[in-house]
Amino acid sequence: MPASAPVRLLIPAIGVDTGLMSLGLQDDGSLEVPPEGFPAGWYTEAPTPGEIGPAIIAGHVDWDGSPGVFFSLRDLASGDAITVERTDGSAATFRVGSVQQFPKDEFPTDAVYADIAHAGLRLITCGGSFDRAARSYEDNIVVFADLAGVDPA
Repeated sequence: MPASAPVRLLIPAIGVDTGLMSLGLQDDGSLEVPPEGFPAGWYTEAPTPGEIGPAIIAGHVDWDGSPGVFFSLRDLASGDAITVERTDGSAATFRVGSVQQFPKDEFPTDAVYADIAHAGLRLITCGGSFDRAARSYEDNIVVFADLAGVDPA
């Protein structure tokens, strides 16, 4: 698909229907995260969903004691559908290949961000145990999905 910014993310299996904000990089080079529990955000320096390469969408598992946009991300299963609506009126539908959990200090940067020869999608949130002292989760949940269908504009 040609480049077109994503505007909405739908994941029926876990009840996600959210708008999307733009995300960049923080000063330390890590992925910026949304400022609150909703909406999710897409990384603007990666391919847009449907283009060749890995599109990146991140969201919070919880926020200020309440479930965040990706609270149930860990419950996705292989084959579940993820649809991204785009500014050009088209929609890209992806199928979940796997849902994996990684310690934050062992985040698989290459597996998530490296070039791939097809249109892919990576959804990222926090997971695992919550470290109260650090006020942070110890792990990341990453959903790996591949383009399965296109609804043209």
